Amino acid sequence: MTENTQQQNPAPTTELPTQYAPAEVEGALYERWVDRGYFTADANSEKEPYTIVIPPPNVTGALHLGHAFQVTLMDALTRRKRMQGYETLWLPGMDHAGIATQNKVEQQLAEEGKSRQDLGREAFTDRVWQWKDEYGGRILGQLRRLGAGLDWSRERFTMDEGLSKAVQTIFKNLYDDGLIYRAERIINWCPRCLTAISDIEVDYQDDDGELVSLKYGEGDETVVVATTRVETMLGDTAVAVHPDDERYAHLIGRRIKLPLTDRTIPVVADTHVDPEFGTGAVKVTPAHDPNDFAIGQRHDLESMTIMDERGVITVHGPFQGLDRFEARSAIVAALREQGRVVAEKRPYVHSVGHCSRCKTTVEPRLSLQWWVKVDTLAQAAGDAVRDGRVTLHPKDMEKRYFDWVDNLNDWCISRQLWWGHRIPVWYGPNGEVVCVGPDDPIPGTEAEGWTQDEDVLDTWFSSGLWPFSTLGWPEKTPDLEKFYSTDVLVTGHDIIFFWVVRMMMFGLYAMEDQVPFKTVALTGLVRDEFGKKMSKSNPNAVDPLDWMDAYGSDAVRFTLATGANPGADVPIGEDWVKASRNFANKIWNATRFALMNGATVEGPLPAPEAMTATDRWILSRLNKTVAEVDAFYDDFQFAKLSDALYHFAWDEVFDWYVELSKTTFFEGGEQANVSGRVLGEVLDVTLRLLHPIVPFVTETLWTTLTGGETLVIAEWPKDSGFRDAAAESEIETLQQVITEVRRFRADQGLQPGQRVPARLVLDGTALAPHEAAIRQLLRLQPEGDAFSATATLPVGGAQVALDLSGTIDVAAERKRLAKDLAAAEKEKAQATGKLGNEGFLAKAPDAVVDKIRGRLAKADEDIARIQQQLERLPQA
Repeated sequence: MTENTQQQNPAPTTELPTQYAPAEVEGALYERWVDRGYFTADANSEKEPYTIVIPPPNVTGALHLGHAFQVTLMDALTRRKRMQGYETLWLPGMDHAGIATQNKVEQQLAEEGKSRQDLGREAFTDRVWQWKDEYGGRILGQLRRLGAGLDWSRERFTMDEGLSKAVQTIFKNLYDDGLIYRAERIINWCPRCLTAISDIEVDYQDDDGELVSLKYGEGDETVVVATTRVETMLGDTAVAVHPDDERYAHLIGRRIKLPLTDRTIPVVADTHVDPEFGTGAVKVTPAHDPNDFAIGQRHDLESMTIMDERGVITVHGPFQGLDRFEARSAIVAALREQGRVVAEKRPYVHSVGHCSRCKTTVEPRLSLQWWVKVDTLAQAAGDAVRDGRVTLHPKDMEKRYFDWVDNLNDWCISRQLWWGHRIPVWYGPNGEVVCVGPDDPIPGTEAEGWTQDEDVLDTWFSSGLWPFSTLGWPEKTPDLEKFYSTDVLVTGHDIIFFWVVRMMMFGLYAMEDQVPFKTVALTGLVRDEFGKKMSKSNPNAVDPLDWMDAYGSDAVRFTLATGANPGADVPIGEDWVKASRNFANKIWNATRFALMNGATVEGPLPAPEAMTATDRWILSRLNKTVAEVDAFYDDFQFAKLSDALYHFAWDEVFDWYVELSKTTFFEGGEQANVSGRVLGEVLDVTLRLLHPIVPFVTETLWTTLTGGETLVIAEWPKDSGFRDAAAESEIETLQQVITEVRRFRADQGLQPGQRVPARLVLDGTALAPHEAAIRQLLRLQPEGDAFSATATLPVGGAQVALDLSGTIDVAAERKRLAKDLAAAEKEKAQATGKLGNEGFLAKAPDAVVDKIRGRLAKADEDIARIQQQLERLPQA
């Protein structure tokens, strides 16, 4: 008894193939869903909207388990909301991936013996578009394979015409509001990608380097400084000491000689210097270190750039033309020859920044770049979470969010690339600087001396507009009016800083304090079954398409969902996918059995008084499961809802209810008709509940069972409130009896199908109506004239007397159990002896002691179990 409205065609069928073959079902079924427009949202609908925009995968990308994981969760959310009657939009699209895509095409050109400079900017950009049309977007086809219910009619690309207009519009607005500016600052520079990259695109790792201590100055004006980047000393313009450090008080304000050069540099006093660290003196290279740049700003120091964009030394002298790492060795050798090297430590392990894309060591570099002034934008992004307009799941992720957003530095948004949104700023012949909006005329021609800025915008700039630009902004479109703010953003906790904060800043700015999403559901990372990170460079990397080919898309989806605890990493292994495949097969086989034995959704449910206790029990459990699953969905507890559905479907429906009802079905008659209708109802609702996670197998079974058009738009089940505590108690007792007797049979070494004479004493209990089911499930035959009880099991208020004479060799079984008991007692004695030895306990690690305690507990359990088995054996 659940609140369901059947959506039926007139002719449900009982025909299903003997086995479920995902490969024969999934492709055609998905195309049917798309062709019939089930995933297409209607902006003019009067239904309440529900919106998710997919985190846009890179145009260069292919489906990996991380994508499959998040897509599975988003698909489950949107499928359920669609079934609940919401006007549901799940919007697809791709990111142009500036650096990655440009690298792909440059590699292609290199194979042809060409460079982008050979083509020129316009021709190179055309070539990238050609590559995108030919090779890009493969991942979108793979998402279809996974079953993603995306509205393909609204597919977007971060460089399509509409989104490009949005980028130019918000740049102009921010520029006019003084929130975008151009300045010379220290940035992270990749000498391989030849572009600036943001702080969060730098991966730090411990590298083996060197720490070299150098002597600057002469005589009593000598200062020792230490550095891991000796080559930067060519750009030193000062030595800094703490103003209260008496060791250097006589040097502050004086100039000392810089080795290997004809320059002298000042000694400056700055509170940034820690007098307790090293020698208390630091070299200052303002053009090649962010902290040094800040010192240089405070003391008006010269900033000398000593290397070019490829990391090659440009300073005139013997080191000019050397790569930065070659120069490092050469300079140390030259300093050593002059007696300037005081100490050298190798290896010296320290944290070094690397480009997240190409892994090249990043070079801090003074550069003229475009920046977003983030203070007010970041404040608004933080306030939206603090005041509850945006909720983070799990809540403990808020601290990480605030730690980042409350300490955000201005964002460098310019990139030295050709592929991307070109910065809409023009420079005139007389120093004019004009920012151009999408509807503004270009201020002048190249012949008149006007040129456009050469740089493009950081890819994350356009991605930050994704929740509203994809809906038509800056135009006031029906989609924007209907579907913004979006409801949920599902993304990894590792991308809070890359993307979530930027969407918050831009969404609140552009949409007049409307949040881009109401909830951020943060996931962990997918790892292998041992908890190790998956990577292309490791043999543990898995192509989800291989698993889909082998086990079906539903199996992959269910495996990913069962591991989805909010914010936690998700371990996954092939054995787990196999288990999910087995679950799909179980659903198939149980539904096939049910259809062959009269399960139906035809007509209303019979009244409770016409049902058996087993019928009422399963309907009571069904409604509790509906309520439980709804609560888990609302709290983004995908692992718990998947577990609840798994155990309800497999354990309670397929293992218990179907098995307990077999006797009723075999006997036939009106009671069989009643139970057939109940079984049809239970399967109908169970398939609906499972559909968002495993859409393909459930669609096939549900349409066969009900004759309905599709589960995609079928009504989501509602808890009717029906409960039957008495029936639940009765069936729990029945389960207890069956479980206990099965355990006893196994302990006695009886085969599962071996029949045993038994006397059931059920008088005065609620189990009397279940005698036929008990005998059927336990393989108990009626007692004969020669019946002699050799074991009696009191359980659940009933008694089950068994005659095991002739079924087992009692003497052999006693001998076997006695041997097992002796082994368990020996294990107990050894563990007890060790735990009683004070000397051992004092020396042994805690983990070893805990292990021995566990062995003792296991030995006690084994002894109790074996003794009980011996007591139950018939006397020889």
